[in-house]
Amino acid sequence: MPVSEKTYQLVALEDPSGGWELYCGELRRKPGMTMKHNDIQMHLGGILAALLDRRQYRLRIDNSRTSLAGGSYFVPDLFVVPTPLALAKRGQPDTLETYADPLPLVVEVWSRSTGEYDVDSKLPAYRARGDLEIWRCIRTKRRSRPGAASLTATTRKRCTRRATSSPQAFPESGSPSQSCSMTEASTSGAYPV
Repeated sequence: MPVSEKTYQLVALEDPSGGWELYCGELRRKPGMTMKHNDIQMHLGGILAALLDRRQYRLRIDNSRTSLAGGSYFVPDLFVVPTPLALAKRGQPDTLETYADPLPLVVEVWSRSTGEYDVDSKLPAYRARGDLEIWRCIRTKRRSRPGAASLTATTRKRCTRRATSSPQAFPESGSPSQSCSMTEASTSGAYPV
């Protein structure tokens, strides 16, 4: 029997550490992640937090949800929300923080436990929502230094691997002195989705 959106929201609020998602009427608990996954997620989050102007954007790391047409809810590893949308949620202590509007940036970090689900279910749903940039970070090895890895920022728009850039959705926060070198940012790679 499919789970309703109302039931889903009650479950997610009563068990905030459960990482509950709702996909096509089915409750799904986001599994625990490895130290490597969490390091990549937090490192990228730190870089984005330093780049973003809080007056314009807020960063969410593994704790808020996107809501999608058809009643599905996902917990992205990381996403950026315009500050006015985030502030509209203030003063609603018994309401699950969810965002239905297209977002400037949504990031999923690859893991063995969720990789196929992310690619088959989540990424197409983000595209359908109209999210501006969607990053799928995966671990890659550089050929020039065995064992080394890089984070390459690519989006639906074409980007150069190992480019020094800020997310394209935030041109006002990307002056050269603020831009991050994605090759130095983390031990992951991002590929177009």
